[in-house]
Amino acid sequence: MKIKAAVLHALGTAQPYAETKPLTIEEVELAPPGPGEVLIEVKAAGLCHSDLSVINGSRPRPMPMVIGHEAAGVVAECGPGVDDLKAGDKVVMVFVPSCGSCLPCAEGRPALCEPGAETNTAGTLLSGARRLERTSAPADPLLHHHMGVSAFAEYAVVSRRSLIKVDDEELSHEEAALFGCAVLTGVGAVVNTAQVPPGSSVAVLGLGGVGLNALLGARLSGARHIVALDLQESKLALASELGATGTVNAADPNAIEAVKDMTGGGVDFAFELAGSVKAMEQAYRITRRGGTTVSAGLPHPDHRWELQHVNMVAEERTIKGSYIGSCVPMRDIPRYIELYRRGQLPVDRLMSDVIALEEINSGFDRLAAGKTVRQVIRF
Repeated sequence: MKIKAAVLHALGTAQPYAETKPLTIEEVELAPPGPGEVLIEVKAAGLCHSDLSVINGSRPRPMPMVIGHEAAGVVAECGPGVDDLKAGDKVVMVFVPSCGSCLPCAEGRPALCEPGAETNTAGTLLSGARRLERTSAPADPLLHHHMGVSAFAEYAVVSRRSLIKVDDEELSHEEAALFGCAVLTGVGAVVNTAQVPPGSSVAVLGLGGVGLNALLGARLSGARHIVALDLQESKLALASELGATGTVNAADPNAIEAVKDMTGGGVDFAFELAGSVKAMEQAYRITRRGGTTVSAGLPHPDHRWELQHVNMVAEERTIKGSYIGSCVPMRDIPRYIELYRRGQLPVDRLMSDVIALEEINSGFDRLAAGKTVRQVIRF
């Protein structure tokens, strides 16, 4: 079938994207779903910093590619072997498919699925297939998939293992899309990766969609201090509205001392969610002796962070990575949706704008400038 999709042809295009247009809206050919795959009519897709990192070259991926990984939609057709979904089912797409049989999956850590990571890096579906083709390039027609999803398109073929069925009919598609990445990653970093206990002190560095969800996760966990740090005053104001007990502009030369003053010497848990080495250094330095520094940020692979080994040992520090919030999507997405319904995870407050697919380049300009939290494309 022919569909409209946003195609990225090259990494590292200069800004402003509204002028250089790294993403072109094209008619492409989408093949039917193969065994274990599902055709989804995409209803909503969020613009995430992980998408921006592909556009600007911080996260190299094979080109050309239909990008987009945070999305929700409706089942249009099931491929052979898929008998637990049917046309019309509402689903959230998860950007790491879990094979169910590798060692991480067997250990209950599907976010670390080895075949899922390999095929995502290769730009294919979990089966190794590619179902997207350019109609304008018959000599080399195949397009790559982004994170097994490729959601910036009217339709997507994805692995059944990339889908979570949503039974809440009142949940809008725009709301549902946020649960596929921002909520899983941010809330999960707090409740799954760090397992923050009630009464803890927490700092969140980087108040994008993921960072503000981490703040909501800290509030949900019963943290007594929640300090929010960012470069944008508007985001610090929103953090205060969402439950931060203190805010600090990360550009303040006295930011580290300010956090320590607020928390009696540093926080039990610091979460770096900006994807910045400088932010990681700041997060480590505001973590108290014996505390834990968690990073879910994804900087360029060449970026390095210098760690004073003796400090880590002498102060019994813990440093942890968190990918997709160490989630179990089948367990976590329904739980988080229920918490949202009860008013305990007001993720709708993070939705900045609803835009059209044709606005995608200017949308990424706004995201790169830090002027927005979560923009969602409505199809």
